[in-house]
Amino acid sequence: AEQSAAALAGAITGATMGIEDAQIFVIAPPAVQGLGNGNGFQMMVQDRTGAGYRALEGSTFAMMGAAAQAPDQVQQVFSTYNTGSPRIAADVDRDKALMMGVQPSAVFDTLGVYLGSSYVNDFNYLGRTFRVTAQAEPTSRDDIADIANLQTRSATGAMVPIGSVANLREDSGPARIVRYNLFPAAELQGQAAAGVSSGQAITEMEKLAEATLPEGFSYEWTGLAFQEKQASGGATMIFMMAVVFVFLVLAAQYEAFTLPMAVVLIVPMCLLAAILGVNLRGLDNNILVQIGLVVLIALAAKNAILIVEFAKQAEDEGLNRWDAAVRAAQTRLRPILMTSFAFIFGVVPLMLATGPGA
Repeated sequence: AEQSAAALAGAITGATMGIEDAQIFVIAPPAVQGLGNGNGFQMMVQDRTGAGYRALEGSTFAMMGAAAQAPDQVQQVFSTYNTGSPRIAADVDRDKALMMGVQPSAVFDTLGVYLGSSYVNDFNYLGRTFRVTAQAEPTSRDDIADIANLQTRSATGAMVPIGSVANLREDSGPARIVRYNLFPAAELQGQAAAGVSSGQAITEMEKLAEATLPEGFSYEWTGLAFQEKQASGGATMIFMMAVVFVFLVLAAQYEAFTLPMAVVLIVPMCLLAAILGVNLRGLDNNILVQIGLVVLIALAAKNAILIVEFAKQAEDEGLNRWDAAVRAAQTRLRPILMTSFAFIFGVVPLMLATGPGA
């Protein structure tokens, strides 16, 4: 039997919950391809005072715990940030290195080449191009002892072991260091709860951040949440401009301000009915609903224009306003119904869609 994406996600999450050796998350694709890695919101928790990666991890986990206390607003808030990945830390003794004629930058460059590799050049052979990359053999960089035996060149040309100018020790830290707007950051992902709009979920996360994040830590939005924050402030202005634009176009067409007013008065009724339907279905008032409302303004105005235009022609022929309005409504009823039902049936597949972005 067919299952919804949400049902499958819940089943997979339940089946993999007992696996302790991995973190497994089920993330729906983003509603708008290219904006983020998944559906929902993406928040970047930033360390703005250099408190360290473990402090950043603690602040991120604190946000996850706070979000878990608000299941009626947000859900599945998680982060893959983890400072438990094993690594080797190198503390360079700069004074000792300078005494031995080794510049600290030379130590860093040597470690970068031996451990991380460095591009040298390309060469052609038998009609093919090969890339030359310098890097230590795997057997020469397996553990601390191997790395300590790597050598760098001093100012006199002598080769100096790395271990004589640097203290190497086993450590742990993040597997991948992420910076967002120059600051070390950890990504938080989550989704709005059922019946909660994405805007409400974003507002709830901002309240949690203000109450949870310690001094020196802040946050920024990225992905679709960032775009929604950028556009949310102008939503009211966009609706007002849409209505005013329709009114001005009609005023220019009819060369009057009274007839366009009759057309525009239908818009509030249509918007009220649409919002009422969304609330009755328990759906969230997201950015896609708001785009649909802007389209609805044009569709409602189109139907009103058809009636007003024919009523004006009938009034010019000598009928009173009441009879002219009745004749226009009778004449244009079938075309209005045809175009309206054509649009409704056209969006039915979108209403029933259950895939990514639905």
